[in-house]
Amino acid sequence: MHTNEPVGVTPFQARGSLQGFVISGRWPDTTKEWAQLLVLAVRVASLPGLLTTTTVFGAREELPDDPQPGTVGLVLAEGPVLGEQALLPGRFAGHVPPALLMLHPPSETRPSLPECTGAASGCVLLPGLPHLGLAHRAAWVEAELDGTVTSMISRVGVDPISDPDTAVLAMLLAA
Repeated sequence: MHTNEPVGVTPFQARGSLQGFVISGRWPDTTKEWAQLLVLAVRVASLPGLLTTTTVFGAREELPDDPQPGTVGLVLAEGPVLGEQALLPGRFAGHVPPALLMLHPPSETRPSLPECTGAASGCVLLPGLPHLGLAHRAAWVEAELDGTVTSMISRVGVDPISDPDTAVLAMLLAA
């Protein structure tokens, strides 16, 4: 149900590292709106040093301490994809979030165009229930530090295993 009320997105950091986004007004309710949120998230991830490694972010309908009026939830950094602190398969099997994002900093992004060095990238997976006729949806974005979006793709009916980013996110959802 789309309304005219905008989706507010405010990034936040701690100790110089991106920790997530506060969502206000309302949650995105279409694939297009989630792709637009991803564009903002990737632009933030392109800022030097703010995101040091590929990180998964999960949408949560819980509110922060002392929320501002209109706050509806958070998209929080859940952890890195690789390394000692890497998220384990099935991490979200008990409670499937409405959206999972994976953000890649410029150091871990292979730009789609050679002149786009320093671009960051990301993916959002909106898990569906295919056995009930609700398809998985996803979007992928690449953006440069100056805000230029160099690539943006969105799809409905995604087979998560067909793309490395959606495959990792689906693995985190699988029980």
